[in-house]
Amino acid sequence: MIQQHIFLFFISILFTVTVNSQIKEQDTIKNKEKYGLRIGVDLSKPINSFFQTETKGLELVSDIRVLRNYYAAVELGFLEKTTNEDYLNFTTKGSYIKAGFNYNAYENWIGMNNEIYVGLRYGLSFFNQTLNSYTPNVYGTYFIPETIEPNTEFKDLTAHWVEFVFGMKVETFNNLFIGASISFNNLISTSDPDNFKNLQIPGFNRVFLNNKGVGFNYTLSYLIPIIKKNK
Repeated sequence: MIQQHIFLFFISILFTVTVNSQIKEQDTIKNKEKYGLRIGVDLSKPINSFFQTETKGLELVSDIRVLRNYYAAVELGFLEKTTNEDYLNFTTKGSYIKAGFNYNAYENWIGMNNEIYVGLRYGLSFFNQTLNSYTPNVYGTYFIPETIEPNTEFKDLTAHWVEFVFGMKVETFNNLFIGASISFNNLISTSDPDNFKNLQIPGFNRVFLNNKGVGFNYTLSYLIPIIKKNK
């Protein structure tokens, strides 16, 4: 619910800023486009940490423009989250990296530097799972035998996945951007503990029964210009 409100809030901001940018008189002298390194932070992680005491996390984001409409992108982060299901309570803790590219499909006016993009990422996560408590489930949904003791920690777990990203970035002030995106994740492989399925993976988020997942990203980032090229 919190993520839905944040997402709608940022979409309204992005829409307003984009409309305002387009109705401004364009300076015809600004005929060069910026190429550089953009770094920032996913604002949803500290916001969730503030409102949800069982969640702690941080994600740093970056991209660099390599061609006119193509950006190489990397995200680094960590997550510690306690999840309470119907039959069990467990804590997931670990770090992750996602790398890939974005393609900007938005045709900017002269002097504008906004993006509406699609992207692809490969994700890799290293994490631990701690089974805090559970109630034996006769249907075996979570595959936990009664021999596993509560507070059991499963270490050195990994996960690999690919995700498709749709998002936007708007330059609100000179070189300062706000952005929002949604990702659709597909799990390639994961090292599930014996008789225990990974239901939460740092960077991937919640793992659904079909090994799919969804993620949201709301960013504040700053562009460090390196060179300028003619449009």
